[in-house]
Amino acid sequence: MSLSELFLDHIAYLQSGYAKALQAASFDAVVLHSGRGLKQRTVDDQYWPLKVNPSFAHWLPLLEDNVLVVVRPGKTPRLIRAKGSSFWEGPAPIPGDHFWSSFEVIECSPTAMKDYCPSGRVAFIGDALEAAKSLGFQAEVCNPASLLSELDALRSIKSSYEVFCLTEATRIAIRGHIAVDSEFHQRTQSEFDLHLHYLRETQQDSTETPYGNIVAFGPNAAILHHVHYGRQVDTNANQSLLIDAGASYMGYASDITRTTVRGGSQAAQDFRALIAGLDALQLQLIAKVKPGVAYESVHDLAHAKLADLLIESGLCKGKSEDLLSLGITRAFFPHGLGHSLGLQVHDVGCRLVPPSDKNPFLRNTSTIAEGQVFTLEPGCYFIEALLAPLRETEAQSMISWSTLEALRPYGGIRIEDNLVVSTTASINLTRDNWSPSN
Repeated sequence: MSLSELFLDHIAYLQSGYAKALQAASFDAVVLHSGRGLKQRTVDDQYWPLKVNPSFAHWLPLLEDNVLVVVRPGKTPRLIRAKGSSFWEGPAPIPGDHFWSSFEVIECSPTAMKDYCPSGRVAFIGDALEAAKSLGFQAEVCNPASLLSELDALRSIKSSYEVFCLTEATRIAIRGHIAVDSEFHQRTQSEFDLHLHYLRETQQDSTETPYGNIVAFGPNAAILHHVHYGRQVDTNANQSLLIDAGASYMGYASDITRTTVRGGSQAAQDFRALIAGLDALQLQLIAKVKPGVAYESVHDLAHAKLADLLIESGLCKGKSEDLLSLGITRAFFPHGLGHSLGLQVHDVGCRLVPPSDKNPFLRNTSTIAEGQVFTLEPGCYFIEALLAPLRETEAQSMISWSTLEALRPYGGIRIEDNLVVSTTASINLTRDNWSPSN
């Protein structure tokens, strides 16, 4: 199907889903606001680049300030654009023409937008509450929790159009990952150089990428969100690289992480073997992903398999069950296994209940369902702040500290793929599209 055909089905999916959500929350209609530019600081007049409200972006990929989508069950959605322009900034490029025909498009002055909003019990969704006030909305109907929870659930199940967009975002990111890996192995660069190389290959600047790229050499890979890139060229012949970087397409995000190492020292070879072990572990976990499985159970399985890998690699000794009971694996792998993916990198709808106490950072606690899209990203890191306390417990005898010290300069490993849940299993958007030709 073409993008236009997929979008028509997507609009039909949203109209049906919104009709049910509005009925459940006792609203007649909803007005979705695109957003307004946010001031960076109160002491000057600089603004952040516009980030469109995700509920608005669910309907169309239009990056415009102060635009409304009006949704009324049984009626064509209405798109209200304010006339006027600024000589300070040009409009954002419109990413296609596949969506215009699905809307009743109205262009009017900002003061007349109110006239095109429906009457009755109408909700307003958006961050710009001053815009809601100017349109006549009272506080109690702005971002009502009952309606937002229904819409979050709708966003957790992706339409075919959304899967297409997520696939394209993944393909764009793959180009950047392949190019950076080649650069890292062929010539010495700085972290900053590789960050710029990724942006160049993906043709997305830092305001378009869905999150700040993580580009980390060696020990910096032990900083889970390392975004303060080193400017010094790294000439270390035995060095590791962790790159966590995504891309955007029609407002949808991808999120991919890969770890590699160069050099032939014994430590580099041991780290390379650990990467291969974690890669195999991730594929074993992906094979468990199917509808009806609790995502948290896959997270727990990741720790059980990591315990085995830590023993096999010589980093730990003893029994796997003891590494789990003493919390050793959580010192090596402190974050959650993954998160919902869509219009936001950490998308909504898949953390409906808190995780268990042992998994405080897990962002996906859903029962896996067909149509969900999420990441799966096991890791193994050498983070001193987490490992040092183990020296003071009975766990200290189960860790091979000399092996740990030899691998510590390589920082750690994370491998992350984007998955779409199908009827019986999952589709790996990352590995299935991993090709330099993307």
